[in-house]
Amino acid sequence: METGTLYIIGTPIGNLEDITPRAIRILNEVDVVFCEDTRVTRRLFERHGITTHLKSLNARTESLKIAEVLDLLKEGQSVAYVSDAGTPTVSDPGSQLVGSVRNEGIKIEVIPGPSALTAALSITGVPASEFLFLGFLPHKKGRQTQLKEIAQTKRTVVLYESTHRIIKLLNELEEHIGERKVCIARELTKIYEEVLCGTPLELRGILENDPQKQKGEFVVVISQ
Repeated sequence: METGTLYIIGTPIGNLEDITPRAIRILNEVDVVFCEDTRVTRRLFERHGITTHLKSLNARTESLKIAEVLDLLKEGQSVAYVSDAGTPTVSDPGSQLVGSVRNEGIKIEVIPGPSALTAALSITGVPASEFLFLGFLPHKKGRQTQLKEIAQTKRTVVLYESTHRIIKLLNELEEHIGERKVCIARELTKIYEEVLCGTPLELRGILENDPQKQKGEFVVVISQ
């Protein structure tokens, strides 16, 4: 029996219109779509009239669900995987799944789409021909090591940060990188999209003076 194909599909990072026609077609055609959170992906499906069956596969369950995905693929079914937003495996689940499917010699296709990483680099004006992407810094162990790495590198650095820790990160960056230029991109592609640039101290002041600006998911771009 011919095995099925696993499709890794990029989905919108905010604006639900930011999805390619090919992605919509594949999501309609596959037998099942695995996703981080069925509630999140269902909103995307409702927006585009997609009715394919959804199953959950997130960071907590990825290792447990791989066998199920492999069984479906070996039965000849086609499977898609999407994260809640953006490109799977980039600071999101999916790498274990992709690695396991590849080890079985089963076909994998990528359907490229939005990424907060590249979106932020394109809109901040910071040199982006060469950069270091660190995703979310560790909460505790290893955090200081990565902050020192940021201070020492001569490349642009890109981080992700949450609303709960953005002030803490700016305090740490002030200590480690001083007055290097930093841009924070907030709520990309959404109604309240905003990019702020300055030193860590200046940015902290802006956010502390307006708590509304502390809300949302942040991409932090640190200039060379």
